[in-house]
Amino acid sequence: MSYQVLARKWRPRSFAALVGQEHVVKALTHALEQQRLHHAYLFAGTRGVGKTTLARILAKALNCESGITAAPCDKCAACAEIDAGRFVDLIEVDAATNTKVDEMRQLLESAVYSPTRGRFKVYVIDEVHMLSTSAFNAMLKTLEEPPAHIKFILATTDPQKIPVTVLSRCLQFNLKQMPPAAIAGHLHHIAGEEGVRAEPGGLRLLAAAARGSMRDALSLLDQAVAYSAGEVTEGAVRAMLGAVDLGYLVDLADALLDADAGRAIGIADAMEARSLSFDGALAELANLLHRVALAQAAPDALDLQLPDRDRILALAARADPETVQLFYQIAVHGRRDLPLAPDEYAGFTMALMRMLAFAPAAAPDGTSVAPAAVVGRTPPSAPAARRGYRSGTGRRSSARSSSRALRASSPSAASSCRSPKTWSSFACRRTPRRSAKRPTRTS
Repeated sequence: MSYQVLARKWRPRSFAALVGQEHVVKALTHALEQQRLHHAYLFAGTRGVGKTTLARILAKALNCESGITAAPCDKCAACAEIDAGRFVDLIEVDAATNTKVDEMRQLLESAVYSPTRGRFKVYVIDEVHMLSTSAFNAMLKTLEEPPAHIKFILATTDPQKIPVTVLSRCLQFNLKQMPPAAIAGHLHHIAGEEGVRAEPGGLRLLAAAARGSMRDALSLLDQAVAYSAGEVTEGAVRAMLGAVDLGYLVDLADALLDADAGRAIGIADAMEARSLSFDGALAELANLLHRVALAQAAPDALDLQLPDRDRILALAARADPETVQLFYQIAVHGRRDLPLAPDEYAGFTMALMRMLAFAPAAAPDGTSVAPAAVVGRTPPSAPAARRGYRSGTGRRSSARSSSRALRASSPSAASSCRSPKTWSSFACRRTPRRSAKRPTRTS
């Protein structure tokens, strides 16, 4: 028998088995139990969150031989055929392929006929936002007042492209991205059922790499099982994903707090030798700094199962909040500027040197002061600046008085004021010109 991938083998077949979409399951369950059935449903969400799965479960709930129920029996012929994908009254249409108005008209012409086997004829239109404007217009009347035996289930990843006239005729549900904790828990359950030994750290990495998509997580689990020969370890998952080991990041944060540029560059060289992604390294460094800031502001909010939690708490106790916020901002901006750098290594190391250049210097009493680049600049206090600006003793007044003194000192100095290469010329240009008085008209 051929191997079936985990994403298809473990596709939920009931509302109770669905993970992460409790708000949608609750609404549909209550509607089915109270027989308050809408004629058109719209499921919107990113890839791999359960749009098609929900559509198939809803089709089973509507056509189960035991009656309209929120818990299909999964034993009757209708449920079995829907799970196998051969139920004649469940018509699944790929709107990305059938985009033209003629194909939509042909589909709607068959909607007038009664269902062959089931109670309802269910049309599932996937990626409905890919339909043309003419196709949307062709389905408006049928979508608004369909026959009693017709149910429409639309699925899309981009509801913004669907006309408002279609949205107003549907009962819309927004499916949310699944949290990493829920994905990791589901992966742990599946790994146990499949007889695969999996470390919790490796499953957490797979859940984070899935970016809220359960299908992506199951595909990555398939890949990790094949990569590690049946044993999903954290090290194997890191090597497969090219993820940066947390030890590198903690050591790098230590070097930055010690202002040890040589050690920081050495860690970057070790990461380059392992062909690690520097874009991912900056993202993980920003994630580490976020956890450090979280530990400083709310230590109880830090996950107790977090790897290297003690080292993160040590960094939080050692670094001051201003430095953590500065490093985080530079890491985020460095990741944004990485495509503009000569290469990833140069962009990454330049971000590290920027952190060292702008890091607050330590005062003798242990407090942090401004970096050396800005020491010596003593900006006036805000109230003093406002008083000077209002009374004429601020920057405009000082520039005006210096220009007058320069012109009064000597003709040569006044001529040099016109030169664009001197500070005095800048002062002259900053001097506001007084508008000449208009001559009064005499009648």
